[in-house]
Amino acid sequence: MKNIIRFIPILLLPLGLFAQNDRAVIERVVATVGGEIILLSEVQEQYGFAKKDQPELPQEYQCVVLQNLIVQKLLVHQAKLDSVEVMDEEVEAQIDARIDRLRAYFNQDDKAIEEFYGQSVSQMKSQLSSDMRNQILAERMQGKVTEKATITPLEVQRFFGNIPKDSLPYFNAEVEIREIVYKPKVNAVEHEKARNRIEDLYNRITQKGEDFAELAKKFSDDPGSGAQGGDLGFQKRGTFVPEFEAMAYKLETNQLSPVLETEFGFHIIQLLERRGNLIHCRHILIKPEITEADMDASKAKLDTVRELIKDGKLTLTDAVKKYGDKNQQSFNNDGRVANPRTGNSYFEVADLETSVFFAIDGLNEGDVAEPFRFKSQDGSDQFRIIQLVSRSKPHKADLKLDYGKIQVAALEQKKGDYTEKWVLEKLNTTYLSLSDMFLDCPNLKEMIGISAARRQ
Repeated sequence: MKNIIRFIPILLLPLGLFAQNDRAVIERVVATVGGEIILLSEVQEQYGFAKKDQPELPQEYQCVVLQNLIVQKLLVHQAKLDSVEVMDEEVEAQIDARIDRLRAYFNQDDKAIEEFYGQSVSQMKSQLSSDMRNQILAERMQGKVTEKATITPLEVQRFFGNIPKDSLPYFNAEVEIREIVYKPKVNAVEHEKARNRIEDLYNRITQKGEDFAELAKKFSDDPGSGAQGGDLGFQKRGTFVPEFEAMAYKLETNQLSPVLETEFGFHIIQLLERRGNLIHCRHILIKPEITEADMDASKAKLDTVRELIKDGKLTLTDAVKKYGDKNQQSFNNDGRVANPRTGNSYFEVADLETSVFFAIDGLNEGDVAEPFRFKSQDGSDQFRIIQLVSRSKPHKADLKLDYGKIQVAALEQKKGDYTEKWVLEKLNTTYLSLSDMFLDCPNLKEMIGISAARRQ
């Protein structure tokens, strides 16, 4: 059974496939692996997702999809036998992260999400729970299976040498960049205005008895929770900024906090429920307004910083530490920006944000672009300085130039070999049955033979 698997694909379908109102869900069991079942609907959904990217995929590709699902379910089955632990808060955190990405796509409008998908956010979370737990179990089990897989420089050379010269991948031009993200400072007048607004809201709740949720919907500057009456859902320690978290964990159930200031602005917090290390609270956020004068002052500040870097009087490393926004991922990586698509620090031109592309266009390696304004993930205006670290030309894969990428590919192949060997061993002792409709799949015949699979 060659190439049974190279790496376990994501068990969960993309958020775009939540909706069920436009498709018939065919709940027919097509395979059983140990104590786990695979439904025809799972196969068809995974196949449909793959076909979106590769429209030419034939119907027979469903055999490949089922093969991968069998391996996934085998990992889940063994993880349960080995008592691999997955905490409820881990599952909730992963689901919340997926929902947060969905909310960002819909501009934090839960009503728009419900109208589009035909189900509420809470229904989506409930639907995801079991699949997310199984995804974590499979990933954790595969981690145990491949934990001893390491790769040596000699193995990397052999891996590269075994690739036919006419099959070497072609790499597009790539750049590597560093950044300083600067958050504009609020002036004293706007700071005081925001404090007065939050204190007025606090008095309306505590003295006039007005409803917290209604005030949050009307006045909170947190678009995500504001639409939900300030509700932040259940969260674990480490989710919030330190000042917010310290206050939230001090509160008793239904207790209201005094006005609290964090880097995001002023808050009123109310604890709704506590479950062990998880807390469920709501808040109202009032952000001080950043004026155009504040923005002008920020740009002038960064212009000065850039000149100091160009003149060699300040290193970019020191500038990141002194002026950078600590909430940015790059802050803790010496200013290096990670490509969210690949996870490494290299960007093809198509992967770059448009503003970044124009900022570095024409720069030489080591040059620092002029500061420019951009929208951060929380919707606020910030400034950014970009340094071009490296720029490569389009080329065929080269062991010297692309060693890091080739090393990763070689290690993934080795992990795949470890997983394949493990799967073959486990199929000898694990019950597997297949539906008649998949018994003729060529890629499943060895699985069938090894496990003495039965028809369903």
